Amino acid sequence: MLARPWVTIVWDDPVNLMSYVAYVFRSYFAISAHEAKRLMLQVHNNGRAVVATGNREEMERHVEAMHDYGLWATLARAEG
Repeated sequence: MLARPWVTIVWDDPVNLMSYVAYVFRSYFAISAHEAKRLMLQVHNNGRAVVATGNREEMERHVEAMHDYGLWATLARAEG
């Protein structure tokens, strides 16, 4: 049986502007403006969004990068 992958979760916070969060997603993850806005709205409306999935080491790097940008992020095992 394959192990469940890990995910990077970005959490809503009272500090960062929605436009900045979308900018971070576009810049760091190299995704389209549309996808960045979709994820940003998920963070804003649901309080969180899964922004990446993969192995633990990769997700730890993403979490650290999100912290460097000033976003609140954690990693967890993917649900399933």
